[in-house]
Formats: sequence, structure tokens, C-alpha cells
Amino acid sequence: MSDLNSLKPENLQASLANVLDALQAAGEITRLRILVLLAEAELTVTDLVTILGQSQPRVSRHLRLLVEAGMIERHREGAWAFFHIAHRGPEAAIARNIVQRIDPNDPLTGADRSRLVEVRRARATRASEYFSAMAEDWNRLRSLHVPAEQVEKAILDIVGDGPLQTVLDLGTGTGRILELIAPMTDRAVGVDQSHAMLNIARTAIERAGLRNVQLRQGDLYALPVDANAFDLVVLHMVLHYLEDPPRALREAARCLRPGGRMIVVDFAPHTNESLREMHQHRRLGFAAEDMALAFREAGLEMREHTNLVPGNDIQNQLTVSIWVGRDPRIVSDDLQGTGATIV
Repeated sequence: MSDLNSLKPENLQASLANVLDALQAAGEITRLRILVLLAEAELTVTDLVTILGQSQPRVSRHLRLLVEAGMIERHREGAWAFFHIAHRGPEAAIARNIVQRIDPNDPLTGADRSRLVEVRRARATRASEYFSAMAEDWNRLRSLHVPAEQVEKAILDIVGDGPLQTVLDLGTGTGRILELIAPMTDRAVGVDQSHAMLNIARTAIERAGLRNVQLRQGDLYALPVDANAFDLVVLHMVLHYLEDPPRALREAARCLRPGGRMIVVDFAPHTNESLREMHQHRRLGFAAEDMALAFREAGLEMREHTNLVPGNDIQNQLTVSIWVGRDPRIVSDDLQGTGATIV
């Protein structure tokens, strides 16, 4: 059993020293401007240098102080580092409270936001150029199975209307699944190994105005996220690219909270060998019994299996399968009054 006391609201309160450190870190004009910007978007040091008009060493020093105070978070994406306002912990609450109290019509932060628009526009242009180069292959792949709208509707039907605190989208690609589900959750994280695809996803997320989304570059076999942290994990058209899909499922299941769900969308078994040669597919779909075994090995209960079969009038299309698993653990109250436990 694992102790969940750290998740109780009273344990999110900060010590006097931590509050003082946070306020001291924020108590400088450039660092306040940085907090406002990072509440709007994930940005690199280069982005912030461009927006703030200050030197890289100076901006880096400000960022380091805010990271050390727990007010912003840093994550690596290849050779790059992205920063965003913190989402968890008492210092994060302080940071967001400060940002909310700044006049939205302040001329200095207003000018910063205008330059942020230009940075985003340049990023969108680069992403569009990459996607245009991939468009022919991408559109051909989409034509091989039932319409994406049908798949997306099936996913939303599974997710339902219930509130979600945290969602993890693995192999996020263009970020489309995040666009669908992030409005229904408090916090969403997308992970992909490709920096180029993350740029596309970042542009899509910013265009959609989703501020509760974080993007991470990471290995699906060693995810850069916490265990027991997500209500829902989604793997949409990802497993057929992997050498060891069951291993990826086990790693994904590690991230689920007790009672959390996993949705896997992929192809049913097929014989289209061209996908290996032209699109680097390692697996030609997955049989229901193989996926059921992989779910069991990952410690999940198989709850649902649906096939989206193309119409008879459409030649050479592939069947899309959707599997839903659930973490069988539950959170129960400790009768001795020491808090919640996982059983």
C-alpha cells in the first residue's frame, strides 16, 4: 500500500520560509513579466530573450531563481529547455495568484504579450512548413481507415462527461487528442519523442487557447511524468510504431491513478505491408487476445473492446480497434485516521 497523505489539501500549505522565498523570487519587475508570459505559454530562453529584450545570461538567471522558488517549472526537449508556470504545489498557487492580480491593461505586460504573438506566429510558420512537407504521406495514412471524426467521437463517448483532473496523451503527434480532451480536464500532458511533432502540437494547443496543457519530449518506455498521477492515459495510433508495445503499455499503466482508465486506439490485424516500407510501421495491427494479455501484464482490467469497421463500399481500408482498460486499485479511507491509502 502507498500513502497518499501528501495529496491531502492541508499538506499543500507552504511553510512561512517557502512563502517568503516565493515572494522574494517574484519581487522583481523582469521576473513578474516572466511569470505573466509563462502563464500564457511554454517558452524557451530564446523566446524570452526576444520578448523581453534582455541578454540570455540575465534571462537565464531570472529563470533559475523562479525555478528554485518553485514558481515555474523547466523541462528539456532535446537540446532545448522549455519553461512554464508551475501547476502543482503551494508555490504554484502563489505564482498564479500574483499573475491574476496584475492589471491586464498594464502597458509593459501588454507590450510583452504583443511580442509573444509574434513569437507564436513564427513558431506556427515553422510548424506549418514541416507539416506541409509531410502532408501527402499524412493524408494517405488517414485515408486508410475510417474517418478521424468517427474515431474521435468514439473516444469522447468513452471519456464521457465526468470531470477529469489529469490526462496523459502518449505519442501526442499533432496534439489532436489533447485538443479534444484538455477542455474537460484540469491538467493535460502530451508526450512525444519527435521535437518536430511537438512543435506542431504546441502550435495547435496555442491556437486552441488551451493553457492547461504541457508538452514533453520523452521516451514512451521511460516516461518523464510521475507514477500514480493521471485519471486517463490515451495512446492513439502509437503502438504500431513501437518495437515492444507491451512494455510501453506497462510504462503507461504505471502513470495511472487507482481506478484510472487507459484508452488504446490502433489498427486491428491487417496485411498492408506497404505501411512497414513507407511509414515505418513495426506492427501490422493487434489481435484482441494479444491486447487483452498485454493489459493483464500491465496490471489493468480490460473493460471494453470496440472495432470501427469501414463500410463495404470502401476498398482497402483498415479496421480501427479501441481498447479500454482500468486500474483495479481503489483508494480507501484509513480507519485509523492517517489518511487515504491505495489498496
